[in-house]
Amino acid sequence: MAKFATRDRYINPATASRRYVDYAYDQPGSLPGTLQIKANARPPQITLINYDATDASRVAIAQPEDCTPYLNTDTVSWVDVCGLGQEAVWQRIGDVFALHPVVLEDVVNVPQRPKTENYGDQLVVVLHMVMLLPGQQRFFNEQVSFVLSPTYLLTVQEEADYDCFGPIRDRIRFDRGHLRQRAADYLLYSLIDAVVDGIFPVLESYGERVEILETEITQTPTTNTLADIHQFKRELIALRRSLWPQREAIAALLREDCTLVSNEVKVYLRDCYEHVVQALDMLETYREVASSLMDVYLSSVSNKMNEVMKTLTVISTIFIPLTFIAGIYGMNFNPDASPWNMPELNWAWGYPAVWLVMVALSAGLIYFFWRRGWFEDLSTLPTRRD
Repeated sequence: MAKFATRDRYINPATASRRYVDYAYDQPGSLPGTLQIKANARPPQITLINYDATDASRVAIAQPEDCTPYLNTDTVSWVDVCGLGQEAVWQRIGDVFALHPVVLEDVVNVPQRPKTENYGDQLVVVLHMVMLLPGQQRFFNEQVSFVLSPTYLLTVQEEADYDCFGPIRDRIRFDRGHLRQRAADYLLYSLIDAVVDGIFPVLESYGERVEILETEITQTPTTNTLADIHQFKRELIALRRSLWPQREAIAALLREDCTLVSNEVKVYLRDCYEHVVQALDMLETYREVASSLMDVYLSSVSNKMNEVMKTLTVISTIFIPLTFIAGIYGMNFNPDASPWNMPELNWAWGYPAVWLVMVALSAGLIYFFWRRGWFEDLSTLPTRRD
């Protein structure tokens, strides 16, 4: 075999699509197997990894027909197709791999609901690859399809920029573990396991966002916080729509009476199923917390408003008697007309006496509120952080 050639896979934020799962539907009355090719879809890029226990090679395939010599050999061939453009090329791929028109439709018309279907000599598995791209908080969702036969595994991805199969390629290249000593069904398990394991970094990121939102809600809730809660809930709903049927697809692999998947590999697939269930449990926990965040936000805003009203009430209560006194001495009565017309205006210490009464009254009210414990609540008012 030829040397194992490498190909760098990079992240292109401009083309990395992020989809909240909206499943594809055919137009009413369309023929089975109708392909819906998007105008901006990338042309298919075919990479073939051929390996056995002794050697491994990786080659770029120019034409789908070039895969034919590798499909009926004693080695395991992993054909990875990235890009869903050019309908004519996909028709040729369907002919080379003898894909049923319905299978070709499910592979190309994305996104489809995760599922497992047995076609006798082929086993088709459709999953959603959920990843967290570097520098982004929201998840990236892409459909990945698997077509398993006794000697090869065909995988189809929407984009060629990024996937979670890098460790599997390294295991084949450097002969780590037992992957190169196993059949194609074990390769299928390894790729499914990589897809499932890629979910947990996304969930960890959402767990951190939950903690940040809880802290923000209890300390400095703003109108932006409310928008963040709604956005967070929408993302969790989209993530659930992607993961929930994924559990059923893997469970179908365990139930399916298919000779293409050995009983030994089914033991490993049960571990994948348990991991998906664990991920769904974490996701449901975050959804419950997200639902309660709205109630916490409303309570926090209400409590903050109550504390602000209490502060204004204290200030108003202190100044009401002072305003009363100032209002009395603002009346224009002539003390020369009658000895009862504000005689204290002619006192030598009248002005200091009024100030003394006003200061004493204010101090008395402040002492009274302090004894009642009102200022202890006011001292805990949240302050806005930059």
